Amino acid sequence: MPLLEIEVKFHLMDIPRMRHRLTALGAVCKTKARETNIRFEDRQNDLYRQKALLRLRKADKVTLTYKSAPVADSRKTAASDYRPQFKIQNELEVSVDDFNIMRRILEALGFHAEQVYEKDRENWSLGQSQICLDQMPYGTFIEIEGEPDAIRQVAGALDLKWHDRILYNYLEMFSVIKADRGLSFTDVTFKNFDGIDIDMTVYLPKFRAG
Repeated sequence: MPLLEIEVKFHLMDIPRMRHRLTALGAVCKTKARETNIRFEDRQNDLYRQKALLRLRKADKVTLTYKSAPVADSRKTAASDYRPQFKIQNELEVSVDDFNIMRRILEALGFHAEQVYEKDRENWSLGQSQICLDQMPYGTFIEIEGEPDAIRQVAGALDLKWHDRILYNYLEMFSVIKADRGLSFTDVTFKNFDGIDIDMTVYLPKFRAG
């Protein structure tokens, strides 16, 4: 049965300062790793059109993940100006033993590696919430995952302004940056962004959920 992933992101200017705040709240850093992610597609690119994701990830462990298109929050109101509060997706994830063998299995099934993306991620735990400090090639972010009430409580405790939350995923943010800057590459790697300075404050008004 699919599990719901409920999360929000915020842009960060200062990761060391956020580490200090998390530690002061009693949060514990569980792992630190550079992630290599491969987004797979079928021959018709149906997953992209459906806003779904099939991802193979190598970090401190190897995982294969499927995420559905974002689903509606059942608590939403009928107000015409309703704004989604959280990013919610059905998620299925499994650990696998071998990154390269899993890639070959996916390719044998007709999928192909469409896009590579990297991040430096710190996984933190605070109560029942999972918190990630992410250094992407184009900017730094915090991601909070858990139950809705807990997410809002953690965001408040960290002095994050709720109207600044981001519901875009990292590849959607990259697509906006790529189009605006006329970037020629598709893979979101640190090597590709070497020498490219991205001012995230230019893009935040578009990314904020409000």
